[in-house]
Amino acid sequence: MVQPLKSERGGPPGSAVPGRAWLMLALATVGFAVNFWAWALLSPLAPRLKDSLELSSFEQSLLVAVPVVVGSLGRIPVGALTDRFGGRVVFPIVSAATIVPVLYLGLAGHSSLAALLIGGFFLGIGGTAFAVGVPLVNAWFPPERRGLAVGVFGAGMGGTAISALTTVKLVDAGSMSTPFLITAGVLAVYAVTAALVLRDAPGRSVPTEPLSRRLAATARLPVTWQASALYAVAFGGYVAFSVYLPTYLRTGYDLTQADAANRMAGFVLLAVAMRPFGGWLSDRAGPVRVLAGSLAVLVAGAVAQAFTPALAPVGTLAFLAMAAALGAGSGATFALVSRLTPAGQVGSVTGVVGAAGGLGGFLPPLVMGSLYGAFGTYAIGFALLAVVAAAALAYTLTAVRAATRTAGADAPAGRPRRTAGTSA
Repeated sequence: MVQPLKSERGGPPGSAVPGRAWLMLALATVGFAVNFWAWALLSPLAPRLKDSLELSSFEQSLLVAVPVVVGSLGRIPVGALTDRFGGRVVFPIVSAATIVPVLYLGLAGHSSLAALLIGGFFLGIGGTAFAVGVPLVNAWFPPERRGLAVGVFGAGMGGTAISALTTVKLVDAGSMSTPFLITAGVLAVYAVTAALVLRDAPGRSVPTEPLSRRLAATARLPVTWQASALYAVAFGGYVAFSVYLPTYLRTGYDLTQADAANRMAGFVLLAVAMRPFGGWLSDRAGPVRVLAGSLAVLVAGAVAQAFTPALAPVGTLAFLAMAAALGAGSGATFALVSRLTPAGQVGSVTGVVGAAGGLGGFLPPLVMGSLYGAFGTYAIGFALLAVVAAAALAYTLTAVRAATRTAGADAPAGRPRRTAGTSA
């Protein structure tokens, strides 16, 4: 029997969210953005570093991909640690730890590919912040508001846009160290602020089992793998474009570095704006419907771009459509997670799903660089994206829809459904 729907604070469905919850959401979102800003520092500089260090296309792709894969895999233990110790403890630690590779890259680590790869490896720490914020925010909001709340938090991925808009300009105005020093300062301010102000939700579920047992339990949850597959496409696509789009536009359309960075920032900003919308719409229409619509748009955009149309207007419209689809799909994926995941396992599930999303963004830049090096065109890469998105759409309409209907988790807000923390 399904128990009455309640929030972690015991209020009924639709009860007012306290102002403190919105404050924690705002602090977590800022922290996510700041850490993602640091995580994405190398991407806007990749074309310049390629020229100055005479890197190959593959080496350039590897340079921007290393922080992605480390940050992605690191989300698994960081998410589990957040379940155990809470975001109040883990968020300041992650932010402070990210300062070290940022300073290293800015002061000494940009003179060779080896030094950049070492710095990029540890820069991945910043990418784990996602697995800290989702369980923290999830615990502060009642189930019928979590799609919107987690979607708003997810807008912190716009930190990559900050990097895209400012990094090259700061280097031109100062030196190679300038953007890294500024980012390190902002990280330090946030780490101190989070340590003083950030709080975990009252009544937060604290697991007592060992880490290995909790991760094993997470692996047994169907939602872990369903959401991982979808997030690998949705957020993975976003990450891939955010790190590789400047290179693609500069190589494929002969744009200047600044113009390519600005267009990438526009792509990122639209995806960021659509992520809360995807979460909000999932609260009302159900996450499966939002995911299906987003993936269908992604297929259409990838097919159009596979023909390498002129940027004005077809290419621009294709990229904007894909940006909107990837943002909304990312928000809908975590609306699904928030509905199906038991309260004490949100961090662990988020870690695994977040890792899948990041890894989904790791391979495409390497594939695109390799394909361009071999064939002199990016068309095959976009064709592969269309095929993968179509497969994800079919999976959503079959296996994921069946699973959510069985759990009663694809009903719009206000209708009975099983949610995180309820029992049958």
